[in-house]
Amino acid sequence: MTLTVADLRGDLTDDGEVGKDDRPRSDRPKRRSFTPEYKLAMVEAYDTATEPGAKGALLRREGLYHSHIIEWRKARDAGALNALAAKPSGPKARKSEAEKENERLRARAEKAERELAKTKAALEIHGKSARALGTALRERGAQEVIDEAFAALEPVLGVTAACALSGKSRATVHRHRHPAPVVLGPRPAPAPHPAALSPDERAEVLAVLRSPRFVDKAPAQVWATLLDEGVYLCSISTMYRLLRGCGEVRERRRQATHAARVRPELVARAPSEVFTWDITKLKTAVKGVYYDLYVMIDIYSRYVVHWEVHARENAELAEQFIAAAIRANGGQAPAHMHADRGTSMTSKPVAALLADLNIAQSHSRPRVSNDNPYSEAQFRTLKYCPAFPERFGSLAHARAFCTEFFTYYNHEHRHSGIGLHTPASVHMGTADQIRAERARTLQAAYAANPGRFRRKPTPPSLPKAVWINEPAKEEPSSDTEQVA
Repeated sequence: MTLTVADLRGDLTDDGEVGKDDRPRSDRPKRRSFTPEYKLAMVEAYDTATEPGAKGALLRREGLYHSHIIEWRKARDAGALNALAAKPSGPKARKSEAEKENERLRARAEKAERELAKTKAALEIHGKSARALGTALRERGAQEVIDEAFAALEPVLGVTAACALSGKSRATVHRHRHPAPVVLGPRPAPAPHPAALSPDERAEVLAVLRSPRFVDKAPAQVWATLLDEGVYLCSISTMYRLLRGCGEVRERRRQATHAARVRPELVARAPSEVFTWDITKLKTAVKGVYYDLYVMIDIYSRYVVHWEVHARENAELAEQFIAAAIRANGGQAPAHMHADRGTSMTSKPVAALLADLNIAQSHSRPRVSNDNPYSEAQFRTLKYCPAFPERFGSLAHARAFCTEFFTYYNHEHRHSGIGLHTPASVHMGTADQIRAERARTLQAAYAANPGRFRRKPTPPSLPKAVWINEPAKEEPSSDTEQVA
């Protein structure tokens, strides 16, 4: 029986059809939103603010416009906000802005800790070497030699030339000859700049910025409007500096914010754990017309699980291709599937299929130029093949060539990344037996003529793990391939 995409997914709805509402929506940029509780609190705080400039300070501090307060007050008076705020918050209730900010800060802190750990490790390695070198030089009297050379050269050439020739630091010479006096007690406060605004002038500028006339305008707009009226209070940067000191500089426009891209750490220690796929163009006899080659690869074994050639690229073909690749793998789906951010890779049909099969998808490799290293390396092997045609005359021609090439690649090509085994051998689990036979052959050669070898020979080993984006807590070993 031939399996279909729906068979792989299983029954998603009562009538056996794939429901549109069950499909995951692709990531979209999100605009700033406000909870009913926040709206009620802001309206109440605005209405109870009676001191001069307090209302404008509230709006700037919270990043709101006066129109927000008017709209929310109308909703409150109509009872809409009270009804929404009274609803119990279930498990799917939206998180408050404070909780979201805490999560963002926590994620940034964890990332900073990981980077700090890497930096400390690097500094430890280099620091030990530098300290050992410095100790050795001091033991040999290097500092004494430098001091003697500087003392002999200074009367003749001067301090600058003597330091340059002897390698002694001018700052060190100056510090030794003119030590800074010890300051006891608290340091004196820095003197105010003569051009700085006085406290009364600062209060006047803040009052203007918080006034109902200018509270909804950016400092540049306020500055230009006042200048047209013949009034100059201060520069635009000073306005920003005063507002920033009061915590009243916020982004208030309805700009959409994109969700932070998670750095995927995909590790494969055996076949069928992580797949990667991509689409490449094949030239045809007509200029500007291409065929599309879809290829699915297992990153641990480098085995091409499935490939297809089509006259076009779209989401439906990509969905069917992934389903066919899993069928070709004996129905075993990987835990993770990586691809770049092409339109087919991020399409809704593909996202829905992977979600139905419980396959985690990833599309990101930060700070690198190639998002899909294994697929791109395989495409390079394909297109740099001496027998690769300059152009394909038809779909049948392209499919015939790919059949021959991928059969050779899977079953005959010895891949350096997997111990010079064939991808099929590693994927099917026969590589360990072949490696043992290689070891016996090398041992026999060594026993027959040990003088030809500098050391006892061993066959190349299989990697313990391969990955896309190296995990932060996993230390690489000599027999582990890294794709960072």
